[in-house]
Amino acid sequence: MEQKEPMTAYGYNKLQKELEELKAERPRVVNEIERAKEHGDLRENAEYHAAKERLAFIDARLAELSDLLARAQVIDPSTLPHDRVSFGSTVKLLDLEEDEEVEYTIVGSTESDPEHGLISYNTPLARQLLGKEEGDEITVRLPKGEIDFEVLEVYYKPIEFKDAS
Repeated sequence: MEQKEPMTAYGYNKLQKELEELKAERPRVVNEIERAKEHGDLRENAEYHAAKERLAFIDARLAELSDLLARAQVIDPSTLPHDRVSFGSTVKLLDLEEDEEVEYTIVGSTESDPEHGLISYNTPLARQLLGKEEGDEITVRLPKGEIDFEVLEVYYKPIEFKDAS
């Protein structure tokens, strides 16, 4: 059974928009390849090779996006209970060693933006947080070593996505 890919409506719409843009760009790139072929010798035709590379990228990305969208499970986090950490929960943690508070929101893998506190449900930290509640302590193995956290607060707040554009 194929694995569902949880995401918010924002993430789904973002992927759908990228898919439509690539579908629109593909015929233009095919035309560029045809025009470049008319210039003769393809071995030293940089435009031809660049267009072929772009077409290969577009085709691969279209396949990836189609797969993601087919497996998408759009979830509205505001409708979920947040007494325990779940998809869309915002979690305030205390790093017990550094005595620093950090805050993360659990989102879909295509929506993650760690610099803005949005972490994918697939990350080691998020996987260990799922199901935890206020007062729980966890030890997370991260690339920089093991870190002990205490869950200070679990709640829902509307997710603010920063557009890359």
